[in-house]
Amino acid sequence: MKAVHFGAGNIGRGFVAEFLHNSGYEVVFCDVMDSIIDQLQASKSYKVIQVGAEGNSESIITNYRAINSKTHEADVIKEITTADIVTCSVGPNILKFIAPVIAKGVDARPNDATPIAVIACENAIGATDTLAEHILHPKCTPEHRLDDHHERARYANSAIDRIVPAQDPGAGLDVKLEKFYEWVVDKSPFHDHEPPAIKGIKWVDDLIPYIERKLFTVNTGHAAAAYHGYYHKKTTVYDALQEQIIMDEVRKALAETSTLIVGKHGIEEEEQKEYVNKIITRIGNPHLEDAVERVGRAPLRKLSRKERFIGPAAELAEEGKPFDALLDAAEMAFRFQNVEGDEESVELAKIMSSNTAEAVVEKVCGLTSSDKLFPHVVEVVKKVQADA
Repeated sequence: MKAVHFGAGNIGRGFVAEFLHNSGYEVVFCDVMDSIIDQLQASKSYKVIQVGAEGNSESIITNYRAINSKTHEADVIKEITTADIVTCSVGPNILKFIAPVIAKGVDARPNDATPIAVIACENAIGATDTLAEHILHPKCTPEHRLDDHHERARYANSAIDRIVPAQDPGAGLDVKLEKFYEWVVDKSPFHDHEPPAIKGIKWVDDLIPYIERKLFTVNTGHAAAAYHGYYHKKTTVYDALQEQIIMDEVRKALAETSTLIVGKHGIEEEEQKEYVNKIITRIGNPHLEDAVERVGRAPLRKLSRKERFIGPAAELAEEGKPFDALLDAAEMAFRFQNVEGDEESVELAKIMSSNTAEAVVEKVCGLTSSDKLFPHVVEVVKKVQADA
């Protein structure tokens, strides 16, 4: 069995490849970063270190190859034609760049083989759908090849949950991550055949509750702690959560998202409360040493319409339910400007300084004046602009 994985970064090597390796797949890493591909090609193995309060454990990853997809596209296409699975962890904004090569590989597959399973492992709702849209665009797949495309590929959305902190300098290919994990995948695209055999995946008929629960609890809580922590000059998420004022803000934000999750998806209130407590323990793991700048990076994406603050706040506003703490977290994200090493924070500063508050909210958050949340976010932006 063979899996082609795009994105040989920490999540790719540490999370996705570990699952695939443990399930008996040969993993073919594809990336445009020369340095990481060279290291993978030069080394026959690397370690994945799981960090937990009760101690660390290690696993060795072997049986992989690596291809530079920038310089050896034809080789990548060839691998996809005979692979069982394509996965990726490249970041939601990069999906459009990997789509053309996946499209060529899928198009070259025979119709009588089991369709290849395509699963995007990104921190975004419907990431595989987004990737599929790019692949099925006329630029990538000719129109006359669309009717029987489903015989060559199936696209399954997934929700991944595992904290991968900044890595130790000099760690090389080795990856450190938390012991807890969850990988939930929609099984409905495989209605006429068995889904891929990957140990550890939870296959479900309806993925949306899992995606939203994860995004609006783990990602909302993690980012809220980081942005409040950055504002209060804390070093790590653990440090931030030792400050009662920050812990209270995070708990208030997660109480608001819990109201949404429980009401919308029928999850039991007590179950969600336990999930929140577990998440706060996880993001506050001192062994992860998670810098607030790293967790807060890419504020433009994290302030966007379907993301961890604006997404749930917009729904709560429409329902007339409280969203104050989510708004406070969004304010701290708007203050995350000109942070060294983070291009989006620099771009955010430029947008904030050269636009009206209304234009900022439309541009960054994707809200319009018809959204009930709109005037509230405008006030937040005005406040941040006044302090600049």
